[in-house]
Amino acid sequence: MLDETAATERHEKRVGVAYGVSAYLWWGLCPIYFKAIAHVWAIEVLAHRVAWSVLFLHAFLVIQRRWQTAMRHVWHRGTVLRLIGSTILIACNWLTFIWAVTSGRVSEASLGYFMNPLVSVLLAFAILGERLRRLQWASVVLAAIGVGWWTVHCESWPWISMVLAFTFGLYGLLRKTIRVDSLTALTAETTLLTPMAIAFLAWTIATGQGAFLHVSTSTTLLLSIAGVITAVPLIWFGHAAKRLRLSTVGFLQYIAPTGQLLLAVFLFGEPFTRQNAVSFAFIWCALLIYSLDGYVAFRSSSGATLRART
Repeated sequence: MLDETAATERHEKRVGVAYGVSAYLWWGLCPIYFKAIAHVWAIEVLAHRVAWSVLFLHAFLVIQRRWQTAMRHVWHRGTVLRLIGSTILIACNWLTFIWAVTSGRVSEASLGYFMNPLVSVLLAFAILGERLRRLQWASVVLAAIGVGWWTVHCESWPWISMVLAFTFGLYGLLRKTIRVDSLTALTAETTLLTPMAIAFLAWTIATGQGAFLHVSTSTTLLLSIAGVITAVPLIWFGHAAKRLRLSTVGFLQYIAPTGQLLLAVFLFGEPFTRQNAVSFAFIWCALLIYSLDGYVAFRSSSGATLRART
């Protein structure tokens, strides 16, 4: 019986890792999609992403027979107010990322997502009053040095990285207070954005200033799959999160910005100078220390739990 249980747990873990790797690989490769529609306004791409996502997500919940339950959990005053806040943050994050890709600044976008875990730790300290361990402080300081190096030696403030890191960090912080699953929350967020997205798309179509139905068949088709591009990795991530420890998911998250950086340098031909490399090196060292601290804390808590049981 124990062997059968252990085998089931190992199978679930392998399935979870497969889902997690697939989701983060998808996010790591998604700049290819946005690069293919770089000739479309970033705001129009965002509007299509919202409009097609809301159709896909509502259809998925209906097929799963979860739509009524999901909507019942979402539309409470306190939940809606928090969702409005998270909607604004994710819309800013999506728009900034789309603009970064279409403007040839994918490497700077990847830096933002590398920084995200460290920003989340800093926000937990500043907003929630959580105490940081010494290694966590060291990782935050190294990340700050990396950003400072980029600003001074690369002669530009990495605002794309900062906007992406802080909007997503604040988004994650706010989403922790919303007691609905990630798929339901995203469905609600896209639903809240839909009226504005539809109004904007109707204006672009009516005036002939939009790309949809006006530029080419390939562009129209690419814009129409924006919902799939957005929702599929989230569904996979949900399956992974149910099966894996948080520490494992945290480790897998570095796949996405790594993929984005490789695409930026080797496929899109973005410049990556020695000064850029130094800045990234500081961030990577910070992430290594952060991951080491998380692993040590996890091992300590697991050991304490085991001793308590025995």
